[in-house]
Amino acid sequence: MYSAVRTHDYDYPESEMDERESLYFDTISLAESEAAAAAAHRKSLSQSRNTIYHSAVDLAGDESRNSLRLASGAAAEHMRLAWQPGYRQSTALEHLNGGGDHTDAAIAAQVLALQNGRTHLPTGIGVGGGGMSGGGCHYGHGATAGGGDDEVSRRLLRQSSTVSNKDKKLPITYSQWKLRTYRRFNDGKRSVDFVLAYNGEDLDEEAANKRKIFEANLMREGIELEYYKEQWVHFIKLHAPPDVLHRYAEVLKIKMPLKPIPGQEQIIAETTLELKSWFTRMCRSLFSSVQLNTDVFPDREQRIHMEFAQKYLELYDKEHPNYFDPSTRYSIINFVMQRQHFEQGEEKADNLGIEKLVEDGVYLCAYTLHDKDRRGELLKEWASIRKWKNLQPLDYVKDYFGAKVALYFAWLGFYTHMLMPVSVLGIFFFLYGFVTWSSDPISQDICNDNETIMCPQCDKGCNFWRLNETCTSSKFNYLIDNKMTVVFAFVMAIWSVIYLELWKRYSAGLVHRWGLTGFNHHVEHPRPQYLAKVSQSKRLSKKLGEAKTLDPDVPFWSIKFWPNFTSYSIMVLFICISVIAISAIIIYRMAQRASHSILANENTMTYKIMVLPITAGFLDLIVISILDLVYSSLAVRLTNYEYCRTQTEYDESLTIKNYVFQFVNYYSSLFYIAFFKGKFVGYPSKYNRIFSFRQEECNPGGCLMELCVQLVIIMVGKQAVNAIVEMLIPYLMRTAKELNQNYGWFKRHSEQKLVPSTNQFTEDFNLLPAENNSLYAEYLEMVIQYGFITLFSLAFPLAPLLALINNVIELRLDAIKMLRFVRRPVGMRARDIGVWHSIMTVLTHIAVASSAMIIAFSTNFIPKLVYKATHDDPELNGYLNFTMAAFYTKDFETDTLLNVSATANVTECYYTEFRNNAWEPNPYKRPVVYWKILTARLAFIVIYQNIITMLQGILRWAVPDVSGRLLKRIKRENFLLREHIIEFEKRQAQELTQTQLQSQQQQQQTVGSEPEDLLRQRLNGNNNNNSNNKNSAGDSSTTYV
Repeated sequence: MYSAVRTHDYDYPESEMDERESLYFDTISLAESEAAAAAAHRKSLSQSRNTIYHSAVDLAGDESRNSLRLASGAAAEHMRLAWQPGYRQSTALEHLNGGGDHTDAAIAAQVLALQNGRTHLPTGIGVGGGGMSGGGCHYGHGATAGGGDDEVSRRLLRQSSTVSNKDKKLPITYSQWKLRTYRRFNDGKRSVDFVLAYNGEDLDEEAANKRKIFEANLMREGIELEYYKEQWVHFIKLHAPPDVLHRYAEVLKIKMPLKPIPGQEQIIAETTLELKSWFTRMCRSLFSSVQLNTDVFPDREQRIHMEFAQKYLELYDKEHPNYFDPSTRYSIINFVMQRQHFEQGEEKADNLGIEKLVEDGVYLCAYTLHDKDRRGELLKEWASIRKWKNLQPLDYVKDYFGAKVALYFAWLGFYTHMLMPVSVLGIFFFLYGFVTWSSDPISQDICNDNETIMCPQCDKGCNFWRLNETCTSSKFNYLIDNKMTVVFAFVMAIWSVIYLELWKRYSAGLVHRWGLTGFNHHVEHPRPQYLAKVSQSKRLSKKLGEAKTLDPDVPFWSIKFWPNFTSYSIMVLFICISVIAISAIIIYRMAQRASHSILANENTMTYKIMVLPITAGFLDLIVISILDLVYSSLAVRLTNYEYCRTQTEYDESLTIKNYVFQFVNYYSSLFYIAFFKGKFVGYPSKYNRIFSFRQEECNPGGCLMELCVQLVIIMVGKQAVNAIVEMLIPYLMRTAKELNQNYGWFKRHSEQKLVPSTNQFTEDFNLLPAENNSLYAEYLEMVIQYGFITLFSLAFPLAPLLALINNVIELRLDAIKMLRFVRRPVGMRARDIGVWHSIMTVLTHIAVASSAMIIAFSTNFIPKLVYKATHDDPELNGYLNFTMAAFYTKDFETDTLLNVSATANVTECYYTEFRNNAWEPNPYKRPVVYWKILTARLAFIVIYQNIITMLQGILRWAVPDVSGRLLKRIKRENFLLREHIIEFEKRQAQELTQTQLQSQQQQQQTVGSEPEDLLRQRLNGNNNNNSNNKNSAGDSSTTYV
């Protein structure tokens, strides 16, 4: 454990050697000795730890009794500080040599007691934590030895310097030794690629038998296993040797980087020429603060990738970081474990796979390990809010998490960068409303009008009100309903297409750099759950008969149809429930309008413009969040019921079902305000009612302001809820585990021992499990946000800015969560973001129609155009009266309103509608101008949608999915690779031919030498004729040759 050597190898004085140094000597000796067995190794370590434990207890007890008696309060404070991350405990040698604080010796004693299963300590021993693994002590919570380790090495160096020169030849320091064994096998050489954990106190023989069979099958596949049974949770360390990696890399068609090929540098230089222009260099110098730290994340040399084949093994670059990087190793082992059986007898699809074993409780979990050094670098340079403006080390993220996770972060970063230009434009358009605030004729007319009396907005308890009471709301409405509204909608429609097309080009370059060009779901193997479901299907077993097919063809109409139909029917049912919930909120708003006594005076500005929309918006957010939580868990079960062959098919099915529901759940209330509210109200003498409630009316300025309020509440509220769920809950769960680990809370039973973090696999055991579809929630959150800013951003131009701010923080928080709180996920290959790109493409088309309808029906753009065309009033001075109609109060049908009119002595009031005035022929009927406006609205929708669709089509055609340079490079690399393989095959054939010729020549030489031997025998008198006469005369014959 310490920086020293074994005493029988070097003249190290035993008088200066303590028990813990002896433990390190034994560990070094056992690691170097090939004859030492693993069982003897563990036994020796256990005995040494027991010796250390009793020595530390005795030392602490004697010193505390004789010279250092601490008050109970001071001791408790010291023990509390000992668990803080920045606290440095004294080293073990300081205690044994008489220096330092002896309370730490008591803490170390209890640490070792916990490690050895002891639950009681002598009186006076304080509370401690930590553990010991493989001879290496791990003091403090969640931290490794730092300065104390170096102090141990320095002390041992000083001791050895007083003896002789050969004592200074130390094999390794303590830090080096501990680093070698922290996430490796006991030999310090083989890395731990996967870990299985199970309850060592479980006496279930059936589970033990399943583990035995499963582990035997793993070893039969070539996986190397090592057991760690020092705690109540037993761990099995797995390692994949090169031959296993080579075999399964060929099966899975994994591409590996090749050694440099002659001519490769020229291809790369020509295709990257554009990156060396003066403009690019100038941009790099200007934005140097956002560049990556090349000392930590150096640029990698680009290589050509080829599917792995063992016969071409010498062609691959084994020194390249992408050659069997950790994510590839983990994915191979996971693939092996998913397909190993754990029952004897007939091997069926329902008795295989590690997931089934974890689900049945045979194993507690199966996980990969974090890399302490690489994780520290990523936490410092990437997963930090302070690095919000820096670029991402995507190549290193891919190596650590796999291509699927890396593509998510690449897409999120690209999407965030693309939000910058529209955020700036949104700010300019919003500022335009402020600058031209005073020039709006509508808001000026509303604020200056002191005579116009408006009709009551409810049947009971509502009074007549003045038009100028909506002065403030009309001004705010102008901020988002002005001349720039249509321009901003046009910009967002074009931006959405450019963003999607540029992302495809950008992702194609990433995928090619990672060696995933050409990868698709056809390369994927069937899911074990799918095979189990197929084997359990009675209908399919009858259809197949006695034929045993590992991956049978499952017909759609007879097998897959009904599960899919049931799954999507339940989805439609929940969509109806969501619509009913939103409708209930709308009725609540109508009831609030009908009641005078709730929250405020019905006619006050606060109530009409702010209180009612905000309270309804928060109520809507609560209902949306509850339905989201319920349906998300249900969607997983529905997808499990279907026959999804590969993991890609499973993810796409789950995504489609979930997103269709979330689309209705999140956007339905916004669609109601944008397209239905205030459109079918009726008029005072004949209101259209729902459950006897009058429909809601828009303010004289329109409903766009309320749409803006609702959008901000749902969009910002959703992001806040997701942030709490993603970060606060994992933090609280990890804190609870730490408290459980430190103080023994929440035990399963009274004799349960703790799982201290003594090495990497015990430390990662306490983290949250990494799920296969963990990225689904992240994608869903961002794609719903993309829908907000494309479908409704013209109602609030600052929506892209809010999304930008959220995404800058979201990206770093997601990185922190995956590195700090969650176990390392198994790396998965991917060439794109999957079905999410198709969903965003559909959203882009829907956004064009949505924007056209919002402009046509929810803004004053079309009525103003018609007014200017039909009236000689370019300044719009009479536009306000044009949008309202007069009503005689004597025509009210309800007695309540008639009484209010008589009390207020009002004979005439106005309401916002395109109808004939009360004194005109055909009063309260639709005038001709209404039909003109309706025709203009429909014509605008058709024209706007066709123009935008045509421009989007032109952009999609003009911006190819893969750049011309990359296509040219792929073609040239493929040609160069084919020629390189042909040359390699020629060399192999020539070497084989030369080997065969040499073998034939050796045979001919052997055959040609036989006559010479016969001649020598004849000359010596030992020919075939007298070969049978073997007597003494033959022995005495003379030898001539």
